[in-house]
Amino acid sequence: MSRSGRYRRGVHDERPTTPPDDMPPLFDWRFASDPYPAYAWLREHEPVYRSELPSGVEAWLVTRYVDARQALADPRLSKDPETHTERAAHGKGKVGIPGERSANLMTHLLNIDPPDHTRLRRLVSKAFTPRRVAAFEPRVRELADRLIDAMLVKERSADRGEADLIHEFAFPLPIYAICDLLGVPAEDQDDFRDWAAMMLRHGNAPRGGVGRAVKKMRRYLAELIHRKREDLGDDLISDLIRASDHGEHLSENEAAAMAFILLFAGFETTVNLIGNGTLALLRHPEQRAVLHEALDRGDEVWLAGAVEELLRYDGPVEMATWRFARESLELGGRHIAAGEPVLVVLAAADRDPDRFPEPDVLDLTRTDNQHLGYGHGIHYCLGAPLARLEGQTALSALFGRLPDLQLASGAEDLRWRGGLIMRGLRTLPVTFT
Repeated sequence: MSRSGRYRRGVHDERPTTPPDDMPPLFDWRFASDPYPAYAWLREHEPVYRSELPSGVEAWLVTRYVDARQALADPRLSKDPETHTERAAHGKGKVGIPGERSANLMTHLLNIDPPDHTRLRRLVSKAFTPRRVAAFEPRVRELADRLIDAMLVKERSADRGEADLIHEFAFPLPIYAICDLLGVPAEDQDDFRDWAAMMLRHGNAPRGGVGRAVKKMRRYLAELIHRKREDLGDDLISDLIRASDHGEHLSENEAAAMAFILLFAGFETTVNLIGNGTLALLRHPEQRAVLHEALDRGDEVWLAGAVEELLRYDGPVEMATWRFARESLELGGRHIAAGEPVLVVLAAADRDPDRFPEPDVLDLTRTDNQHLGYGHGIHYCLGAPLARLEGQTALSALFGRLPDLQLASGAEDLRWRGGLIMRGLRTLPVTFT
């Protein structure tokens, strides 16, 4: 069968109501562990496919690179959940981040369109500069070393140490880093860690737990913003308060929502980058050997490229955040009606053989690597430079200081967290000398 033979049946064909018999199942436990065979099938046969999600919401899944890149930059696809034909779905937590509406945290960059998006991004970009990110590298390295020290001290009496790399390294590092960047006092950072841990659990959290954690974080951010207005410092929240453009300032709600989304997006993507990247390296010893050679010669440029390949191969964001058709449109040969949700599957697009030679092969020397891991267009991830810095620094410290790091026994039964948008491990048991 030709690559396009199954789906190009005309843009007005009846939408599928049941999956074809030969289609791999979506959204079961096997899919969570390895979604790439199912995405390969969709790319081949139904690259823009309407699916019922586990929440009951129906959405279009976009899996080819060319369609994904188009959709990410298409102004006809809105980020505003109010554009959704089933608006009640957002209030029930089926669309977007759980608890953000009830906590009055909707006015952030992931939920708005121009001109508000243009204004807020311009204001926030003034505080989120490359200079600030680059100057943060020593602090990230200090945090990484401190966490590795704790792992070593805890197990130093054993022949081989054991650790859960997610909970002891990949999770706390970006939480403490983003708290430092935002200006959260050290004595409050453990509270942030607890709230973030609840948000990270998603479907495995106690009923209502995520919403309560978001509300607690919202109350705290409002109090912190109020305190900082009286005593501005050299931190991101202070810069958000200072930020202005032609006399416009961020409102308190906008500042709280922006701090929230920078925290939420700024820690979970990095947790998954470190966890997924470490797992990929441990499962590909020949690529790990190449990494050690680069670490031995101190080749930071090469290491930055290697992180890009890890982002492409098994990145931290499986699907881009929700989009909704402002008007009827055609995408990849399919007719999408106004108001219908569209989910761009970054993980599928970044393994498209029409864009990447041997896409299922991890190749840290890959150079032509314009992956979509952090999006594309005006909604390209604002915190991508920080996530890259944290990922590069963390992996350098981890494999540099623990050169014989290995998967622990039973690691073949690794479990992945539920949820549509992010792709990350629940645990990653490892051993080391």
